Amino acid sequence: MTPVERDIVRRKLAVITESLSALEPIARMDVEQFVRDLYMRKAAERLLQELIEAAIDINTHLIVDRGARLQTITMKAISRQGNRRPIPGPLPPAGSLAGLRNRLVHEYDVIDRSLVFESLKRALALYPRYVESIDRFLT
Repeated sequence: MTPVERDIVRRKLAVITESLSALEPIARMDVEQFVRDLYMRKAAERLLQELIEAAIDINTHLIVDRGARLQTITMKAISRQGNRRPIPGPLPPAGSLAGLRNRLVHEYDVIDRSLVFESLKRALALYPRYVESIDRFLT
């Protein structure tokens, strides 16, 4: 990975870290309060979207760094990236969080507000480990 690419990845990690910090006070709400509060819901949705997109971008950089052509990269490949060394474990964008990002961005369906709340709690549990893993990989 070139120094420029490392800088891009580090900026994406900063987006994730900032989003996690902003989500913490929202996560302390109870679900009923969250569902009723339009501003907190919208803030959480946007923060989750940015966080997930930053992680997807990072995973794409890692896959390209390993020789994949950008045109051949799929969301499945991006999600599976964590199953390869040197990054341990599956990366958080896999599964429902990436699916939530798609629903938020493309407005496929009415968003289940309690699902957004559960997802932000899951992001707060998963993404700090993700940031640590990527940071270790870069150093």
